[in-house]
Amino acid sequence: MAFKTEFEFELPKGYRDNDGNIHKKGIMRLATAKDEILPLQDYRVQNNRAYLVIILLSRVITKLGDMKSINPSVIENLYSTDLQYLQDFYRKINEEGTSAVKVKCPACGHDFEVDMGTGLGES
Repeated sequence: MAFKTEFEFELPKGYRDNDGNIHKKGIMRLATAKDEILPLQDYRVQNNRAYLVIILLSRVITKLGDMKSINPSVIENLYSTDLQYLQDFYRKINEEGTSAVKVKCPACGHDFEVDMGTGLGES
């Protein structure tokens, strides 16, 4: 089995570009040490530590919809629901190496996994 470094995701709401197009599906790669260190030198992060997530996500998201280049401005303009989703997704793939989440059916108690990278009801 090959070591997986890129993970597909689907935003709950999606990024609306200047032309009104919605971009929901994307790809996030695993972060490197450089991805986590370099943003600390950015003046925006030095002025506001909360900005770290903006820079970090703009480095590790390699594709969003038809967009090939993701910059901090794109991340800044995400809906808060999507930003929270991406932060959770980032933590999941970088800490556990998978986008799968273990869940339990509330009705029958059966344990199974759901992939965060695909929308609910999709495969």
